[in-house]
This record gives sequence, C-alpha cells and structure tokens, in this order.
Amino acid sequence: MNKTLEAKLTTLPSRPGVYFHKSSSGEIIYVGKAAVLKNRVRQYFQSQRDMDVKTRALVAEIHDTDWTETESEIDALFLESEMVKRYMPRYNILLRDDKSQMYVRIDMKSQWPHVSFTRNPADDGAEYFGPYYNGFAIKKALRYLRRVFPYYTKLPKQTERADLDAHIGLSPLPGTTSEEYKATLRKLIRYFEGGRKKLTIEIEKEMHQAAKLHDFENAARLRNRLRDMSELQQKIMFGDREFMDISKDRALSDLVTLLGLSKIPARIEGYDISHMGGVNVVASMVVFTNGVSNRSEYRKFKVSERNNDTGNMREVMTRRLKHLKDWGKPDLVLIDGGVGQINAVADLLIAENIPFVGRNKSGDHSRNASVRLVLPDKEIDIEHGSHLAKLIARIDDESHRFAVSYHTVLKRQKQTASDLEEIPGIGPATRKKLIRTFGSLRAVKSASKEEVIAAVGKDKATKILTYL
Repeated sequence: MNKTLEAKLTTLPSRPGVYFHKSSSGEIIYVGKAAVLKNRVRQYFQSQRDMDVKTRALVAEIHDTDWTETESEIDALFLESEMVKRYMPRYNILLRDDKSQMYVRIDMKSQWPHVSFTRNPADDGAEYFGPYYNGFAIKKALRYLRRVFPYYTKLPKQTERADLDAHIGLSPLPGTTSEEYKATLRKLIRYFEGGRKKLTIEIEKEMHQAAKLHDFENAARLRNRLRDMSELQQKIMFGDREFMDISKDRALSDLVTLLGLSKIPARIEGYDISHMGGVNVVASMVVFTNGVSNRSEYRKFKVSERNNDTGNMREVMTRRLKHLKDWGKPDLVLIDGGVGQINAVADLLIAENIPFVGRNKSGDHSRNASVRLVLPDKEIDIEHGSHLAKLIARIDDESHRFAVSYHTVLKRQKQTASDLEEIPGIGPATRKKLIRTFGSLRAVKSASKEEVIAAVGKDKATKILTYL
C-alpha cells in the first residue's frame, strides 16, 4: 500500500456506503458495499493469511480507493448494483466464483402473484428486479417490506381460513380479492423503485377518507401501515432522495466540461425507439438521477405505426415536453441515434432550453462500442473505457433494454390475441381479459381449470379449454 492511500484510509467514515478500488491507471477494478466503510475497506490491507488467491491479486493491484456514503446499508446495496452494471469491474467477475446475481421475481400477470427470488431470469412475462449482488441483504429488505405490503411467497391455497402468515399480517387476509392484492403489490414495487414519499401521501389520503366514511377498521389498518413505513424508513432507504454524492461522480463532471453545461446534470433522460418493420412501434424514456438509474421515473410510449425513427422520435419528444411540470425538467437528454434523430427534436429542446446529445454507435451495438456523441454541428469521440464513456453506454443500454422489453410485450400480446381469435364464441373483451390475466397463450394452456374459470367465468372457460 502506497503512502498516499495509507493516509487516505485514515479519513474513512464509520457509515454505510460503496467503495471503488482503482488500479494505478485509474481503472475501477472492484466495487463493493459496506455497512461500515471504515471497517470493511481496511480489511483488504490487513493480514492476507485468510485471503484466497484472487483476493490477494486484487489487493496487490489496488493503487487508490474512493468511496461514497449512503443513508443506509440497503441504500448501499442498490448503489453497488448500479455501479457494477455501469463499470463492469473485472475483479467483481473474477471474485464471484460460482455465485450468481440475484433477482426479485413478481409475476403480475398471474391471478395471485407471489414474490420470489431467482438467479436465472426467464422470458416468462414476469417482472424481474435486479441484479443484486448480496442475496442476504435483498432478502432481508423484502422481509421488512412484507410487514407493510403483505404478499405471498408461494401460490396460495384457496381456503376461507387464515394461515399463520395472514394472522401476523405478512400475507393478505381471506376475502381479499385478486385486484385488491395486486394493488398492494403495485405499491410494493413502487416503494421498491423509490416512490416512498408519494405512497405515504396516498395512504394518508386513503386513511382520512376511510375515517370520514366511518370505516374505522380500515382507517386503523392504514394508520398502522403508515406507522410501519415510518419505522421502516429508519432501516431502509431505497433512494428517492439523492442516490450518491453528485460531486464524486467524475463522469457527470466530465459532461459539464465536454458539453459546456451550466451545471452538473442531476437528471439525465435517455430515449430509444424499438419496432420491427414499423409494427408495434414503442419508445422508452429512462431517467438517471445523479448518475444512477431511477426506475420509478421511467416512462414508455406507444407511438405511430410507421417505419420512421426520426418522425417517431419527434412525436415522443413532443409528448414528453407536455409533462415538464409533473415529470420534471431534464438537465440533459441523451438520444439513441445520429444526426437525423438529433435534428428531428433539436428545435423542441432548444425552445425549452434543455441540453441534448445523441449517441451514434455506427452499426456496432455492443456495450464495448466506441462512444461517439452527436451534436447538430459536430461529433465528439469519447475515450474508450473512461468514466464518461461507461456512463453514456450504461444510459444507452438501459434505454435500449427498456424499449425492447416493451416492444416484446406488445408483440407477444398481439400474437396471443391472434391465436385466441380462432376460438368460437370468444369476443374481444374476453381475449383482452385473458391476455391481461395470463400474458400469453402458452400461459392460458398451462393454467388450471379453476384459474381460467376465475378469470372469465365457467361457460367461456369451458369453450376455451375445449378448443385448446
């Protein structure tokens, strides 16, 4: 350990956070999280007797270490996940061994969704959140949240008697409808993505409304939920406040210098278009707050059915700019595309005094493609492997992923609807209900008779199951 690093480590705080080990060239080679930064980071430079070969190799290469503090250990968990996705440090992969990332799975298309964990996301129409690199911590977070937003951990048995989980408030009480349960799950997802403040306001309104209607039992239940959320805040903060110390993100500072921005871009929005030959045309809007993805602010658009990326991008931006008051104003817009897409929206963004830039991958759509930023009057090449290049690539990758996932959902729904049209006596409303409930024709085929009956009624279920 060099003298400069040794002196720097004496300033480590006794707070949770994320640390970044760097090589002599400044490359981030490992990202980790800590409940107490001071204790965890110092462990790397103590006795190496119990370290494996790969960890010793990491320590031998550490030339510098930076860190950023977070509000809680769980906050650090989510920030670590985001930073590993952005930088893809080589030692995070080398030290993983046989461990894999963990995802939270919620199948909202099921009649009774349950919350589970998996290391291998499937293309099954369910929602996956992650990846997370500390399975114990994410499971602990979900246990806390279950007290506030009761959910099932496996497919429930249809019975009128409450089980132990229902008695202690961890799963829905008997008599709860599927729609009521799904409404609770949607709130869990919103909290999970950073919507705690808005949820608190909504629950307070529901509580006051229940009290006015003299529904005191429901009002008391909502009051208890507010109290639990308040207690939960002391243990878990999912980041609807600042995600990290903005001044420590070198990529954001580099953006200011490169583009001549008036301030560090705290809110960056990324846009992409996805379609197949002008069919099922969609667009994505992803939001990065202080350099970190903010999923609760994402938006998706269904746009005109035409094979015209520049025209569709202009349509999306026109619709987006109508929501500056309620969605917030971006400090920078990143568009997936070249001069054509940039020129299509330039006048709209200039009128609102919003800086913008495009990314031209020149046919190479891989993550490791060189980063070329496009402005109306010039193109700028970003040094491959730099902090800024990795931030731009991360935002662009995320906007592309979000657009493609929405396009895939629409394509699957259209295919399912087409197949269901062949069933005699089943109209558009029933087909739509089947798609909304099960998500795909394959899921309808694999559903039990009771599940189909619960979705569309006995007579229609008989017609569907007989045909299938």
